[in-house]
Amino acid sequence: MNTGSISDRNAAARAPKNLRRLALLLAAGMACPFGAPLAQTVSQATPRAVTQDPPRDTKFPARLEVLRIPSGGVEINGVAMVASGAGPHPVFVLFHGLPGNEKNLDLAQAVRRAGWTVVTLNYRGSWGSPGEFRFAQNLEDAHAALAFLRDPANARRLNIDPARIAIGGHSMGGWVAAQTAATDRNLLGTVIFSAGDMGGIGVHARADLAAIGALMDDNRESLAGVSGRSMAEELAANGPQWSFATLAPKLAATRLLVLYSDDFAKADSESLIAGIKAAGGKSLRSAHVPTDHSWSDRRIALSSLVINWLNTLPKARLGPAPTRQ
Repeated sequence: MNTGSISDRNAAARAPKNLRRLALLLAAGMACPFGAPLAQTVSQATPRAVTQDPPRDTKFPARLEVLRIPSGGVEINGVAMVASGAGPHPVFVLFHGLPGNEKNLDLAQAVRRAGWTVVTLNYRGSWGSPGEFRFAQNLEDAHAALAFLRDPANARRLNIDPARIAIGGHSMGGWVAAQTAATDRNLLGTVIFSAGDMGGIGVHARADLAAIGALMDDNRESLAGVSGRSMAEELAANGPQWSFATLAPKLAATRLLVLYSDDFAKADSESLIAGIKAAGGKSLRSAHVPTDHSWSDRRIALSSLVINWLNTLPKARLGPAPTRQ
């Protein structure tokens, strides 16, 4: 998903006419003010983990664990790519977009090679997870995944440090990650790339529900229990409270990396960066990479940026897990 196409489609020029129309509309209303300062950048140097396998640890080898994460009365599908070594390892939870055709599993594998256990999941009603898809439930599923990983029994089984969890997300998953970071103060940090402002789309849905409904119809493959119309209505009902404009001040104290590309969502990222800076945020880093929404020809750059930033996060435990707000 991106803010203009709400999908994992690539270039603006190839997007359907209605997607280009929405992209222009969003850019006109939500672009970063001219000259607004952006955040400090992060290194794009290629770390070893992007191109080289680590030495094999025969006692504590890397492995794959299937997860069934309780959320909303069902168990959603997840996978843990457990890092090699004695551990306990820090954790990186990666959220996919709408509908999630690009799941960024190459990024997940690179982060694992860098020493992190990586968890991916499918929201309720998506890609075979039980239940019906709802945007609000995506946020609930994110919190449920964190609670699952912080459970002592699960932490022992996965050989992870439940006090050292970072999260990330692509496209709509970037919105999920950013919203989650705003209410969970015990995360090490959050990275979002080509993130789409679902609340901003909801604001526009109030003015043109039919157009947003048509866009959602074009982006709901693999999603259960929804129509384009129902998705647009949910966004319209929650637009302002879910928007990046509302979210930005809540992220002022968050260790956040914002990566953005030349896609429909570029203006969303620029506006979020400007809003966080205006709120006094000093832990923000950002980088712009000239590529498409799916980072199709900059996969090594994406993994490098994320891993280099993860390496800057605190190495010590941050204390007990917070209660959910």
